[in-house]
Amino acid sequence: MRIIPVLDLKGGEVVRAEKGRRDLYRPIVTPLSQSPDAVSVAQGLRSLHDFRTFYIADLDAIEGRDPNRAALARLKAMPDAPELWIDAAFADAGTLAAALADAAIWPVLGSESQADADLLRRFRDHPRLILSLDFFAEGYHGPASLFDQPQYWPQQVIVMTLARVGAGAGPDFARLRDIKAMAGDRSVVAAGGVRDEADIRALVAHGIDGALVATSLHDGTLTPTQLAALAQR
Repeated sequence: MRIIPVLDLKGGEVVRAEKGRRDLYRPIVTPLSQSPDAVSVAQGLRSLHDFRTFYIADLDAIEGRDPNRAALARLKAMPDAPELWIDAAFADAGTLAAALADAAIWPVLGSESQADADLLRRFRDHPRLILSLDFFAEGYHGPASLFDQPQYWPQQVIVMTLARVGAGAGPDFARLRDIKAMAGDRSVVAAGGVRDEADIRALVAHGIDGALVATSLHDGTLTPTQLAALAQR
């Protein structure tokens, strides 16, 4: 199981996500960092475990504002720099191609930001492209053609269940099971609702390859000992 910490960026700071209701997101308060500064929070997370990958949701870019370029540059410059899976509302070929040209970035193509499946079809064979299938409380957000044609999916697919983020409700196992069946031999990563070690082990039993996690790391539910054991599976 690959456990990937989440950094939601807004206004240059890490914010705490709550059920996908982005208007309610506020700067994070965590025992792992004295401030919501992105690098400070990332370093705090690395005090729990030697995380090699971070998922970044650039909420300003996703909501149509200027992206968090300075914070992202500082994360890229960290010692022993991690892979950065970045959702920055990539929606045109030039911006996506530029991100793919940077070896430190694994661009996440969020379904909510797509008008159609053209970008996915064009870039799907790139080994660092990641698809995020985005589900809000009311259901899937994105083009039906992107969801209904798994033959065009890249090798890594995130199932983003935003209504469960920060809700303590557990992963949506039924949805994950269905999408895993559609994905075939692709890697499927769960996002939203992971509460504890039991949830992680249940995801493994469902054939899920990774999990995006935030709250259970900051509140200490997932301990360094558990993280080390889970990473060995």
